[in-house]
Amino acid sequence: MFDSVKIVGMGSASVVDLIEASSGVHFSGRLLDRKQQNGHTRSLTSETENFYKQPFVIGVAGGAASGKTTVCDMIIHQLHDQRVVLVNQDSFYHNLTSEELMQVHEYNFDHPDAFDTEELLSSMDKLRHGEPVDIPKYDFKSYKNNVFPPRRVNPSDVIILEGILVFHDPRVRELMNMKIFVDTDADVRLARRIRRDTVEKARDIAAVLDQYSKFVKPAFDDFILPTKKYADIIIPRGGDNHVAIDLIVQHIRTKLGQHDLCKIYPNLYVIQSTFQIRGMHTLIRDAKTTKHDFVFYADRLIRLVVEHGLGHLPFTEKQVTTPTGSVYSGVDFCKRLCGVSVIRSGESMENALRACCKGIKIGKILIHREGDNGQQLIYEKLPSDISNRHVLLLDPILGTGNSAVQAISLLISKGVPEPNIIFLNLISAPQGVHVVCKRFPRIKIVTSEIEIGLNQDFRVVPGMGEFGDRYFGTDDEEQVRPLHNSCSFK
Repeated sequence: MFDSVKIVGMGSASVVDLIEASSGVHFSGRLLDRKQQNGHTRSLTSETENFYKQPFVIGVAGGAASGKTTVCDMIIHQLHDQRVVLVNQDSFYHNLTSEELMQVHEYNFDHPDAFDTEELLSSMDKLRHGEPVDIPKYDFKSYKNNVFPPRRVNPSDVIILEGILVFHDPRVRELMNMKIFVDTDADVRLARRIRRDTVEKARDIAAVLDQYSKFVKPAFDDFILPTKKYADIIIPRGGDNHVAIDLIVQHIRTKLGQHDLCKIYPNLYVIQSTFQIRGMHTLIRDAKTTKHDFVFYADRLIRLVVEHGLGHLPFTEKQVTTPTGSVYSGVDFCKRLCGVSVIRSGESMENALRACCKGIKIGKILIHREGDNGQQLIYEKLPSDISNRHVLLLDPILGTGNSAVQAISLLISKGVPEPNIIFLNLISAPQGVHVVCKRFPRIKIVTSEIEIGLNQDFRVVPGMGEFGDRYFGTDDEEQVRPLHNSCSFK
């Protein structure tokens, strides 16, 4: 049974008036008390308005013909469900001057000075900050980088920087989250180089050997091999070492699944991103998406978040007998469970919860700011035995965190233990995560994506607009209708 609706706060405004007022701006994405917290929240906004998800940067070094490209290709192939870009150090060779072109056979392409490291650093900095960049295509016939149009490289989840000397400059090394050195026997590298240069480049074998002895081998001994000590991982035999590459990919996947905020707050869980999830986010964030499509794909995402949240509930081991007469050792679901939606947007998540948990009780909380004095009215309709239940708190957007703090505080005041609360939302702003996790370090937050932050109007960006309006298809005059149908206040 549910308790009757209770009102916490001051004022004499009618329930209908309050519901209508609350149906406008989604308070999880705005401040409830700007006058008292304006300075504090604006400082948070300025700190995180340039927040972006840092890509995972992998450096792959090693001697010429050691198998670096093969290793990179194998990593890219195994990370097929992630956005991965490859940046070659060879693209950043200096253009040769007229004098150097006249004696090109005496030019050492394996020396650190042969590369435009400043341009490489500039390009990598843009990619790491979420900006697309044009990478030059170096022409080894004219020895210029402006013969062909540059290659447009977009920001990605993983950036692989490959080249013989990518570990030489400490500024480049500092950009890398993982450094791999491909260690291949010198005789094998020489044999590969002879085969490559004579077959692919139609060079004379004598010229290949002369270049190797004059430039390639000395450069390897003087500049490339000494950087091996900076490697986190050394791969013997290059692309033939499948075990090493499998372990590397597994480590990368672990890191990609862990947002930077998850390293700070162990009670924050971001579901593993895939092209399917990113595609659904693209659709519901698009301002041109129709209401029908918005609801369809929002429901799919909500279902994923709910299922992930249910995975954090306690369970008991249970054995059952299958129709074949065999015994299956499994688990039994948590029985003492309920949902609580924060009106109005939180009601959009109720159907997914009901679809996952048959007959589940769902309570409601309405939070409304009254006037400019910072006082808030909280209307709640909750199960009478909620203190004995695990609670899934439903609100699709975590913005400033003020509404979430109010809702969680109310649940705790009703006797719900803090560890028994799981807060489910689709998107979370870093500011809101900080506020909630610092205030309630023992609850769990489950979300599908971490946003850039809040803009100067305290709205989540890039965000998806007013979620309730888009989901329920309401305009300014009809916003209250879903509330009357979903919750009775007496």
